[in-house]
Formats: sequence, structure tokens, C-alpha cells
Amino acid sequence: MLIPEENELLRIIEPPRECSYLPWETASLEYRILHGISDQQYEELLRRGWRRFGTHFFRPACTNCSQCRSLRVQVQSFTPSKSQRRCEKRNAGIRVEIGRPQVTRTHLDLYNAYHAAMYAVKGWRERIIDLSEYRQSFLDGNWSFAYEMRYYRDRELVGVGLVDVVPTGMSSVYFYHSPDWRSESPGTYSLVREISHAHDNNKKYVYLGYWISENRSMDYKASFRPHEILDAYCSDNHEPQWTGVSLDERRT
Repeated sequence: MLIPEENELLRIIEPPRECSYLPWETASLEYRILHGISDQQYEELLRRGWRRFGTHFFRPACTNCSQCRSLRVQVQSFTPSKSQRRCEKRNAGIRVEIGRPQVTRTHLDLYNAYHAAMYAVKGWRERIIDLSEYRQSFLDGNWSFAYEMRYYRDRELVGVGLVDVVPTGMSSVYFYHSPDWRSESPGTYSLVREISHAHDNNKKYVYLGYWISENRSMDYKASFRPHEILDAYCSDNHEPQWTGVSLDERRT
């Protein structure tokens, strides 16, 4: 058994709701609340398409749609595209530190400023969180595999990338940044740095979460090549199958 019963507090599938990414579809997520699992057990969940925030693990369980596909980058074969290399050059002055996840007043102010900007620019749901909610979302579980990458411009914290590090890979959990850094493509830059960190530590994969081919805002994920797509969301007792997507020499 991949996850012993004593490590699983709850497992449910939420009722169908309007999809946040494809408004003409309905969506459901399957949730598991877990505690005390090892790095190796979590890696097996990642291989089966599970993601997490705090102690909540989830993946799509939509009845009539299969557009959400899990995507992972093949780290040791990854070569930045021309646009990704240009992004690295634009951000040459950014300093990156990696450590255990934490929450400070600076973290909260940065997170809330980011969401306020996304509300204004992209119409995201308005959201202001406090210390308790941040802890629940990103720190709960005290996981051995949980880290964060902190991005500094001089001494100013301008970005935070939550990542999970497992034996053969990394999972890109969540990234937020200062609104005044937005023009330099910090989202792309953070993924390049995550893949670089994984490469330096001999990891095989970086899991980028879910990709939807019909959602233009997710196009950037497929630009990181070579990558693999999970064929189907299988049970804990079945071996997942991933299909590779090769490098495209026409990338820009």
C-alpha cells in the first residue's frame, strides 16, 4: 500500500463546479488530507499527478473533461529557448536563496500585493490573507521535502517560489512576486532557476503542475522542453505512464 490508512485523514471528491480555466466546462478535484508521509511516498504521488498545499493533496477528478494534464520537465536534457535565455539575461541582477518555508511580514505583504495586482490585471478573485491562512496553505505539515526559493533585488525580497524536493525530482508548488518585477517575466525566470537547481542536484524531473492546451495562460509551461505528459490519473496501486515530448528546434 502506497499510503497507509493511518497517514490518510480524509479522501473526498468535491461536487462539480464551474471550471476556473475553461468556463464552458465543469470541474471537480479529488482531495486527500495526509500527514507523516515520506519523501519517497510523496514522489510516488507526484508521479500519479497529485499536487499539494499544506496538508491538502489534490488532483483533477472531472467527470466529462480530461483537459488538465500533468506536465514534468526532463531536467538533464533541458535546454533554455532563446526567449528563456533572454529572460535570464534581463534578470542577471536577481539573487536567489533556498531554504525552509517561512512566513514573515514581508512574505505576507508581497503575497497580498501580488494578488491585488492580478485582481487588477487579470480579474483574479480578490484575496487578502493573514498569517494563519498563509501558514495553513504553505507551511502546514512540516514536510521534510518542503522548501522555498527567495528572490532578491539588492536587499529587497521580490519573489518567493514554494518548491518540494523529492529523491529524483522537484515540484513547483507556487510562485508570487512583486508587481513592479512583472515586466521582466519573473514567472519564466523562476522556472528556469528551479530547473537549474534541480539539474545541479542531479534530479530527473521538475513537475510543473497542470497544463491545459486550450488555456493560453498555461502556454509557458509547454515551452519548457523536453517534457513529459501523464497519460492518465491512475490509482496508488497502478504504475503511471508518462509520454515524452521532444525538443522543438524552432522555439524562440
